[in-house]
Amino acid sequence: MLFQLIDIYSVVVLAAVVLSWVSVPPGNAIAQVVHALTEPLLGPIRRALPAMGGLDFSPMILLILLQVVLKGLLRSLLM
Repeated sequence: MLFQLIDIYSVVVLAAVVLSWVSVPPGNAIAQVVHALTEPLLGPIRRALPAMGGLDFSPMILLILLQVVLKGLLRSLLM
């Protein structure tokens, strides 16, 4: 169950990335839900990263961290 939640959250993070590339009308319900789900984790990562000339690497870092957690959980179950 936890593995599936991590996978689903990874898809939500990817959706946030795609939504940041396209013009979404203000008040779009999907964009608001995606933002509400991802911002609690992306916000602190953004604040910790140095300025990168307008590029936001926080989703990539979050996806890497999610994979590290997933692999750690798998290792702990297999031992």
